[in-house]
Amino acid sequence: MKRLAVLFVLLAACSPQVVVDKTIARTAEVVVSAVTGDGVARCVVDHAEPSELQVLARDVGVRAGTRTIAIISGILDRPDTQTCLTRAHLTVPVLQ
Repeated sequence: MKRLAVLFVLLAACSPQVVVDKTIARTAEVVVSAVTGDGVARCVVDHAEPSELQVLARDVGVRAGTRTIAIISGILDRPDTQTCLTRAHLTVPVLQ
């Protein structure tokens, strides 16, 4: 019975949706880091909504457009993101 419980825990940890969500987040982080730098990108991704991450991830392999910049800017303006940046001793980059 104990083995069965461990198996269920392992299967839950490997949920296809969890894998997809993590892949989208990592892809979005690549896009954001090209605009903001690595440390700032981590804070942005950590405080983005899932729908925002999906839009950001679509820009992988291309130059970030105005919509991407606007989404990143909006996330950077959030108090939780500001707190993350402060704790990491990072400053908000100037986005163009």
